[in-house]
Amino acid sequence: MKTYLRNISAIVIVSGVLLASCKKDFLSTKPLNQASAEATWSDPNLSTAFVTELYNGLSTGLLDQMNNDCLTDNALYNFGKQDIMEGNVSPDHLSGLQDRYEWNAMYARIRSANISLEQLSKSSLDSALVNRLKGEAYFMRAYFYNQLLRFYGGVPLVKSSYSATATDFSIARSSYEDCVNFILSDLDQAASLLSNKTMDKGRATADAAKALEVRVLTYAASALHDPTNLKAISTVTSYAHPELLGYTTSDHDGRWKKVQDAAKAFLDMGKYGYMLNLSAPASAADGFTNYQNSYLSRNGGEAEIIFARYFSNAKDEWGAWYGRNNCTNGYHGWTSSEPTQNLVDDYETLDGTTGTWRDFDWNNAADKAAPYANRDPRFYASILYDGAPWKPRTADGAGIDPYNEIQMGTYQIGSASSPQPYFGLDTRNGPIENWNGTRTGYAIRKFMDPNPAIMDQNTRSEVPSPQIRYTEVVFNYIEACLELGDNADAITWLNKIRFRCGLPAVTETGGAALVNRYRRERNKEMLFEEQRFFDARRWMIAPTTLGNKVKIIKITGTLKPGATVPIYRYNTTNYNYTYTVQEIDPGVENRAWADKVYFPPISRDEMNKNKKLVQNPGY
Repeated sequence: MKTYLRNISAIVIVSGVLLASCKKDFLSTKPLNQASAEATWSDPNLSTAFVTELYNGLSTGLLDQMNNDCLTDNALYNFGKQDIMEGNVSPDHLSGLQDRYEWNAMYARIRSANISLEQLSKSSLDSALVNRLKGEAYFMRAYFYNQLLRFYGGVPLVKSSYSATATDFSIARSSYEDCVNFILSDLDQAASLLSNKTMDKGRATADAAKALEVRVLTYAASALHDPTNLKAISTVTSYAHPELLGYTTSDHDGRWKKVQDAAKAFLDMGKYGYMLNLSAPASAADGFTNYQNSYLSRNGGEAEIIFARYFSNAKDEWGAWYGRNNCTNGYHGWTSSEPTQNLVDDYETLDGTTGTWRDFDWNNAADKAAPYANRDPRFYASILYDGAPWKPRTADGAGIDPYNEIQMGTYQIGSASSPQPYFGLDTRNGPIENWNGTRTGYAIRKFMDPNPAIMDQNTRSEVPSPQIRYTEVVFNYIEACLELGDNADAITWLNKIRFRCGLPAVTETGGAALVNRYRRERNKEMLFEEQRFFDARRWMIAPTTLGNKVKIIKITGTLKPGATVPIYRYNTTNYNYTYTVQEIDPGVENRAWADKVYFPPISRDEMNKNKKLVQNPGY
């Protein structure tokens, strides 16, 4: 009996061979929307299409409506509380857990990868094509397994496809260590098979496999997966299967040395990286441009990308609507993922008195009076704040704001003697789509196309989603150096990143202060790139970061005596501004950390389907 494969895109299936078959015999029972296994794996185009479908498992990449950082202290999701942030997630209620880590979605792609590897191993197609496709399948299987591993801990290692005649589909979870080793083995295979292959943009490469290996090793070496630290987690104390969550033996230096060696080998290739060769800080303007280019992957910033999810205006894909989904309501955007004041406070400021960079401080009178002045250039390239210049307004907003500046506050207009209240266009009380205005006082700018011709509310964007960026490899190398006591090299590379964005060399020389500086630098540089969700956990700092209440900003602009303003614009000559930081209404989200969230639950459906599964602790 012939089997049929459903994973090939409709475009491929409808074309050519299959349509011709229906002309031969209108009584043929061969499905017209499916290709047989025999046809698929004997045809180079169909085989390529099957493997290409694996990339659909990347979904929107990083550019979802609800950015992954909404599950951290960096951001808030505008359309409903995320129960995982309140510690309320359970096997029956996985609120906030996205499809890029969803059990069934990942295993569906893993099965397709297994089919690919099985069929290609006996294929008679050209060996160069077979090896390339096998390399991609190994990479994608490793990628999906790592998504599961860093989310749940050890998972079942399904290494082959199940046949239709199989009677038992149950399989137990493998240990964390076995999963790490399996993923690394797949990546070694991928790197070997893809070596010296010229790949189309967006496809797996040998370098992507090596970079992902650095990520896997970094997570594996982290505190969360060391047995001593695991035992300190309240929900793990009496857990019968700690081998599912981490190693059973400690080897701090050995594991971090593997990270250091793999990362250094990657850096030594000299093939990637953007503006990391500066011997002194860039200017503030150049720092802004450098950072924007790095995340837009333009004007030289393409050298940052090792592996990415690309979008095309020819296809209506959700990730291409990131601009509409996250731009402000004053531009008819949805303001879905909103930066928090917690994040904004972490950006350094240039002291106007001493001329040196320091931490921002609300107790400093100058900082409090002008909180958005002289900040880290990455702040301006990442976040839309009150008074920030942006794109031309749409027709219904152009007359209200002809200056094209973000309005996040409540102001007065008219004359100081007889003022009228005016709610900013980008607030929840504004005159344009007030139902979806910001709750925090901020909106995302990072990954937004700054081209004024790209009207986010009705135009798709082609900004790619960087799944693995060179700077992440740099940070992983820095972290390994810090863990091994090589502070000098760590500082050298940390300063390369700071110089690129216009900041001076770090002043910390070692110890906890340097580690903290590194962690803050990583968070700001890798903002909205799905790092913070995992970093805070693997560093085991979640109780004091992810568990913090969301802070927001309230802004008021009061006309100065004698001032008359018919149309509002941010202007310190006409206005006195007041900035008030407060916690968000607990009815919107009342964050609290729960140790069980270190390892989110496996869904009840999966537990019911596979009786050999062991649930994570605390559920």
